[in-house]
Amino acid sequence: MERQPNGPGAAPVANALGAAHRPLREAVLDELRSRIIAGVYEQGSRMLEEELAAELAVSRNPVREALQALAGEGFVEIEPRRGARVSVLTTRRTDDLFAVRQSLEGLVASLAAQRRSDVQLAELTAIVERGLAASEAGVLDELPELNTRFHRVLGEAADNQLLSDMLDRLAHVIQWVYTSRIALRSHRSWSEHERILQAIAVGDPEAAEREARHHIGKAREAFLAEAAVD
Repeated sequence: MERQPNGPGAAPVANALGAAHRPLREAVLDELRSRIIAGVYEQGSRMLEEELAAELAVSRNPVREALQALAGEGFVEIEPRRGARVSVLTTRRTDDLFAVRQSLEGLVASLAAQRRSDVQLAELTAIVERGLAASEAGVLDELPELNTRFHRVLGEAADNQLLSDMLDRLAHVIQWVYTSRIALRSHRSWSEHERILQAIAVGDPEAAEREARHHIGKAREAFLAEAAVD
């Protein structure tokens, strides 16, 4: 697979990693995860420690540690005597993720309608407005991060730490799934976000839960329909 030199984190990678003032292993982990999500490292492709270390201008130790962490998150599979390979988003795995998300996101939206602050409502409104504008303009590269922010702020507005922790553990994989099929539902997805927001704004937990479950259900239908074509 040809990797683009100007992809995420390319060019002066070592400088970029060192500028974060974080442990190097964490910076390498974040960089490799971002590249997988963006498709720089394609599903099923090999991730060789020596090559990755050279690309990032670091030693092999932080790369090895990052690959182990990515395996724990489900982004990488480590095969005995063969090394690491980017995981594949199978239909079964993705369907299971959507099933869990539908229940969790419905509860999040319901609680957010009851507990959100005015500041959180304003932030959600700004995110949705930006997402709608970006999708209408076809600026798709902004949408994965906006989608992640929308659902993160929803989780904060729900004000339930256990629920927030559960969603945090899924957040990166959710972004990966979203990014892999972003062109399918970009504008429709943000129109659904807007309806969730409207229900939260008026404090209607039942409507908020219904709209959130509908949103995840439609995303699941679109993903699985495209996967069947693939």
